[in-house]
Amino acid sequence: MKTQEVATKWAQLCREGKNLDCINDLYADNVKSREMPGLPDEVIEGKQNVWNKSKEWLDNVQEFHSSNISDPIVADNHFTSKMDFDVTFKDRGRQKMEELGVFEVKDGKIVNEQFFYSM
Repeated sequence: MKTQEVATKWAQLCREGKNLDCINDLYADNVKSREMPGLPDEVIEGKQNVWNKSKEWLDNVQEFHSSNISDPIVADNHFTSKMDFDVTFKDRGRQKMEELGVFEVKDGKIVNEQFFYSM
């Protein structure tokens, strides 16, 4: 798949709440995931570890009040998307979140993802 196809499929699966399927289908085995500097697990490597991180996050969600995934913007082998969430977490209550995700695609798979947000 070309970067645009990966980006479109990524957005579709995320909008449908199929985040774990997205990782299974679109991520490379050696993917790297980066959160904001200083956070626990700031850098995670490997598809299974990224899947586990996402599963842990989803398992902590008590309720999604709203979510929005913007249409991806593609530049060569990268794409970005803005994500907005209004979520109630089991351990920290309700939060509104706004972040940017930047993704790198190689050989039809996501090999890097990095998230930017205020803490």
